[in-house]
Amino acid sequence: MKKELPLEEDSLVLAQDVKTGLILVVVVNGFCTVGAGNLAPMKPDKQISDMVEESARLARLLCERKWPVFAFLDSHLPDIPEPSFPPHCIAGTDETRLVPALQWLENEPNATLRCKNCIYGFIGSIQEDDSNLFVDWVKNNQIKTVYTQICVLDFVSSALNRRILTPLEDVIAYSSAFATFDLPVHVARNISGALVHPQDLMHHIGLYMAKGRGARIVSEVSVAAL
Repeated sequence: MKKELPLEEDSLVLAQDVKTGLILVVVVNGFCTVGAGNLAPMKPDKQISDMVEESARLARLLCERKWPVFAFLDSHLPDIPEPSFPPHCIAGTDETRLVPALQWLENEPNATLRCKNCIYGFIGSIQEDDSNLFVDWVKNNQIKTVYTQICVLDFVSSALNRRILTPLEDVIAYSSAFATFDLPVHVARNISGALVHPQDLMHHIGLYMAKGRGARIVSEVSVAAL
């Protein structure tokens, strides 16, 4: 499959003179912590643990430079399903919290946290007054480049909408910090309404489609020295 859908990746050094933001999408217990829920890994998972480690490293680098970080959490009411996923990240449970390695962001002045209740993070950013927290974050911080990871596909589409996200110019998907959950056939068949989601296959397809939607895919990210 990878021969049929080849994916070239670059390396990236973030310049000090380009306002850059980091988007963390649902790096929460319900997706990343072993045994935390239906979509969490059932045993230690290298793809997810590497993603968590890299996400924490990059968040620290940006916050040390006082660059903005936007972290999406995930939370659902028990009586409102999210097809085709099994129940996950139920409101009020520990599944909805950032993983332990990132919980320091809850008290970080350069971080904005948003708890979404739908798949599409852009829609999940709409507030009661019809403003959009993510759009405001880009504009208020004058961000030109964002880089992101888990669940990046849906976010690329909205983040590349130049008409409402000026001055944003580039979306970078960091593959080493990009992960997805694993729901193999023998598990999915025992969960009503769940679709099979093989991790390695969907990981590659997700990155390939993100590139098709305009994202730049990179395998290494570093920040230029101060």
